[in-house]
Amino acid sequence: MLRADLNEALKAAMKSRDSGRVSTLRLILAALQERDIAARGKEGDSAATVSDESIWQMLQSMVRQRRESIALYQQGKRADLAAKEEAEIAVIEEFLPRQMDAAEAENRIRAVIGDIGAAGMKDMGKVMAALKERYAGQMDFGQASGIVKRLLA
Repeated sequence: MLRADLNEALKAAMKSRDSGRVSTLRLILAALQERDIAARGKEGDSAATVSDESIWQMLQSMVRQRRESIALYQQGKRADLAAKEEAEIAVIEEFLPRQMDAAEAENRIRAVIGDIGAAGMKDMGKVMAALKERYAGQMDFGQASGIVKRLLA
């Protein structure tokens, strides 16, 4: 479903001649195609495609990369390039589910820790795996990792 939404958005952007949006959507679809090819190689299935959850993780990674680039461009006083990256983030975020704020994420993390009975840092992997399974695309797992460490310490 997400894949179809991306393709439809690309068609609409091409019709409206929005070159920035077309460029960003093509980057997303190219990255998605790379992941599809990798999935086919691993599973040996010529029709294998990645799930929506994997697509959301890919999109979150793309947003994170662009935020890092923005920081570097701002340090280098390249406001034009930072603005381009911000525009790309806006397009990418349209396809992500609503992201949890820090307080909501902490509450969900506390619930998962209680559900699986995590007692210390040795259970961090189990907690992160459960979070990724339950909240793929909705939670920034880089931020969640810090919260989990703090709660398990």
